[in-house]
Amino acid sequence: MSIVRRSNIFDPFSLDVWNPFDGLAPFFEPAYATEAAAFANTNIDWKETPEAHYFKADLPGLKKEEVKVEVVEGRVLQISGERRKEKEEKNDRWHRVERSSGKFLRRFRLPDNAKVERVTASMENGVLTVAVPKEEVKKPEVKSIEISGGEK
Repeated sequence: MSIVRRSNIFDPFSLDVWNPFDGLAPFFEPAYATEAAAFANTNIDWKETPEAHYFKADLPGLKKEEVKVEVVEGRVLQISGERRKEKEEKNDRWHRVERSSGKFLRRFRLPDNAKVERVTASMENGVLTVAVPKEEVKKPEVKSIEISGGEK
């Protein structure tokens, strides 16, 4: 099994906007701005099963109290949070800062079959899982029609 990262450019449910300058930041911005942007662009997987839509986000080091999951504007799932910078002491000497900090916000337009009133979320070992149950698909009733008329 291979892991494939897909662009949201053709995803009708995504609210992500394509940025033609994405990836050029290291050439124009200082390193600390790029590190904050890395956390701001938290990657989230979206999987659909026959029963539900599942969203998973790796949020290492965050507590569930630091993450907010909401349904806004009727059918938009919004996941947000913030990882604060470590407090710097006067005598601290940093050799390298690679962990990102800052706010993140991701929004996903949910399909019409989503039961937005039954959304659940859990966080375990730094992984946020959001489950959005789906409406049961009602199969259309088929009614046989007798054909009248006859052959003589």
